[in-house]
Amino acid sequence: MSKCVLIVDDSPLIRNAMRALLEAAGYRVCEANDGSKALEEAVASNHDLIVLDLVMPNMNGLQAAPLLRRSFPTVPIILFTMHSGAVTERQALAAGITCVMCKDGALTLVSRMSELLGKCGTANVATA
Repeated sequence: MSKCVLIVDDSPLIRNAMRALLEAAGYRVCEANDGSKALEEAVASNHDLIVLDLVMPNMNGLQAAPLLRRSFPTVPIILFTMHSGAVTERQALAAGITCVMCKDGALTLVSRMSELLGKCGTANVATA
């Protein structure tokens, strides 16, 4: 069975583009448009990996990540943002984020996801 990825981004254009990219790579994809919806979706379905945007209404990625981490301690969480310089490694680790990636590196997202899923949730923060 294919791995399931939860994409959390307030931009429908970004979610649609990521869905197309990830489904073409063989992943099943679920979506949420903010952090609070991500929590609802994560509880409703099993996800192998979560991709969070940083800047979103209602609950941003740094607010949602610790809540997701508490409920899903082994699921890798990628903070996928245009504002990667706004998040320090210390903040990311404290929030339970596995790695931070800049959205301009979207083509490397699939390879990074495969790497994280192969490690079965081993957490380490790396910026790409």
